[in-house]
Amino acid sequence: MNELANEPMTAPSHSPGLDFNTPALKRKRRIRALKDRLARWYVTIGGLAVLGAITLIFFYLAQVVLPMFQGADLQAEQAVQPAWLAEQSPPLLLAVEEQNQVGLRLGTDGQVQFFSVASGDVLRSEAVALPADSQIVSLGEDTPGSSRFVLGLSNGQALVIEHAYTLSYPNNQKTITPELVYPYGPEPIQLDPQGRALQQVSVSLNGSSLLLAAATGNELHALRLEREENLFTGEVTRDEHRFELPRLAEPIKAVLVDPRQQWLFAFNGKASVDVFDLRRQQFNGRYKLLSGTGEVTTVRSLLGGISLMIGDSKGGIGQWFMVRDEDGQSTLQNVRNFQLGDSPITQILPEERRKGFLAMDQAGQVGVFHSTAHRTLLTQSAADGTAHAALSPRANRLLVEREGSLQNLVIDNPHPEISWSALWGKVWYESYDEPQYVWQSTSANTDFEPKLSLAPLAFGTLKAAFYAMLLAAPLAICAAIYTAYFMAPTLRRKVKPVIELMEAMPTVILGFIAGLFLAPYIEGHLPGIFSLLLLMPVGIIGAAWLWSRLPESIRLRVPDGWEALLLIPVVLGVGAFSLGISGHLENAFFGGDMRLWLSNDLGIPFDQRNALVVGLAMGFAVIPNIYSIAEDAVFSVPKSLTYGSLALGATPWQTLTRVVILTASPGIFSALMIGMGRAVGETMIVLMATGNTPIMEANIFEGLRTLAANVAVEMPESEVGSSHYRVLFLAALVLLMFTFVMNTLAELIRQRLRGKYAAL
Repeated sequence: MNELANEPMTAPSHSPGLDFNTPALKRKRRIRALKDRLARWYVTIGGLAVLGAITLIFFYLAQVVLPMFQGADLQAEQAVQPAWLAEQSPPLLLAVEEQNQVGLRLGTDGQVQFFSVASGDVLRSEAVALPADSQIVSLGEDTPGSSRFVLGLSNGQALVIEHAYTLSYPNNQKTITPELVYPYGPEPIQLDPQGRALQQVSVSLNGSSLLLAAATGNELHALRLEREENLFTGEVTRDEHRFELPRLAEPIKAVLVDPRQQWLFAFNGKASVDVFDLRRQQFNGRYKLLSGTGEVTTVRSLLGGISLMIGDSKGGIGQWFMVRDEDGQSTLQNVRNFQLGDSPITQILPEERRKGFLAMDQAGQVGVFHSTAHRTLLTQSAADGTAHAALSPRANRLLVEREGSLQNLVIDNPHPEISWSALWGKVWYESYDEPQYVWQSTSANTDFEPKLSLAPLAFGTLKAAFYAMLLAAPLAICAAIYTAYFMAPTLRRKVKPVIELMEAMPTVILGFIAGLFLAPYIEGHLPGIFSLLLLMPVGIIGAAWLWSRLPESIRLRVPDGWEALLLIPVVLGVGAFSLGISGHLENAFFGGDMRLWLSNDLGIPFDQRNALVVGLAMGFAVIPNIYSIAEDAVFSVPKSLTYGSLALGATPWQTLTRVVILTASPGIFSALMIGMGRAVGETMIVLMATGNTPIMEANIFEGLRTLAANVAVEMPESEVGSSHYRVLFLAALVLLMFTFVMNTLAELIRQRLRGKYAAL
């Protein structure tokens, strides 16, 4: 032993098998380095590709959305000066037919010329069938979209006329044949029994009921004609009803009747209007239209006839319509105002298919406006001085007559109904009592006012996400902490995969179950559902307290980390008890029906498919996402930190709250943000379990509509390139921006938390 100890130590010689520079090992290292570089490049290119794809999606959505916010464009074509125009009397009516090929001109002498819009050549001339010794004194047009007008004559009579256009294809060539039609016969209708000149006249047709209104000085005349046709004999009978209207104190400057034949508006004096209720045959009130020294210069109704557009002598245009006040009385309300210039407004031209209109002033300036969007799209000079104009039915051409010439102006105005205020602010829509947030993209009638507010959709998105996270976040985070920190490893290996497997369930199945089973079940067991939410925490805490009071010999029989299994019968028992007493609670406290009690006694509306159903179903779908990420974050906390804290005397609970959770907080926060993003973007569950009602109510018992669900429902039916189509793309862009901002903020906060608690 001593000899061995005294022998000098020599370095061991390297055997041939331990040589690290053999060709095989060198080749292996080169292959490994190549794989590392390929993996690095693959990950880098993949990450850049993802960023590039997201950027391309953003720019694609933006290029679809941006055209909505562009203004209108007005391009003048070469003016024509037809010889026949110089010989005509001043224009009383100018119109263009649907195809923008044939125009109509009615002079004050009753001569009508149908002419080519492009060249100005006369296609047909015709004289209005006027009675002998009578002249045209006034003209009134029916609502936009109708080719009907009425002439007020000097003998107190009114003549109703329509201009019609027949389309035919002789020899495969499109031909438009214009004509004048007298729907109530060529014989005028006597409005003023005394035969005085009708200085103002108006017409309204509602079904088979024709209402004529006129003014002679300061007197009003109104006559309703009911026309009925016998289906067997073809005989037509006509019934007349004359309204008794009071004499006004001032001369009447304009008369209008709404399409429903309820309201008669008599504009008198300088800046006021008298409103009469024709159904009740009573005076509604006098309303001041302008302040200061301004005067009303022209009046016209918008498409649908509900809104009155009133132009004044100072270049302003006001929109007015009837609304109900707090007492339920109908009053005329000024909704919004527009400004064209400083010159008096001479003509207002409403569009026939949208709630937009054009206006001309005395200086020849043209303005393009939209009422609902409260948007001024264009102001441009179209003529030098006063002119007479007509707007085509498609609102893509403006025909202007001035000093013997006809000027065509092409209008490009594809999306006038879109503005930031219409998308995100409260809008006062026609027939509404106050401004509201409304989404209603389609309607059954042609005079529909677009209601494209994204505010209720964004609110519904956040509402659904809030209630889902309210259920999912506490359950998922607490479950993650328990399984990662307290649960036995053997049990954890069984529980975690089961919870993560929940994520594989299709959301359409969850939505189907929520809509067809969960929603009606909750409606019929409301007291039981709320009892369950209250009694379940009490039952679990009570069971834990009783377990802690049992003898230690009994408690030690259950291995550490397996105690959670004891809660299964507790949860099932509390759930069965809560739902079992639902009917008894309903009979005892809510008169047998909690839903009716909420609606009638508390005034809380209740929909079967509501936010509570969405919260339960979507919370079930979001829990696995949050749980999986949070559990990994808690379980990844180094054991050395846990053991060190316990070794210093800290209790397991203190170690959890002051060491483990703080260290895992970046991962827990990421889990919450990912769950929030999942809830915001969820489609099928909210589509099937909410009723899709776009309302802005925080009530948990009412439905909602989210941005994602709205895109899924309406995109297949929207016209490509339309305003509705582009607004849906804007909704998708809002979702993308929301998730991008949320993820960016989450990453910044996560990095800050990681840096703050990295020293633990």
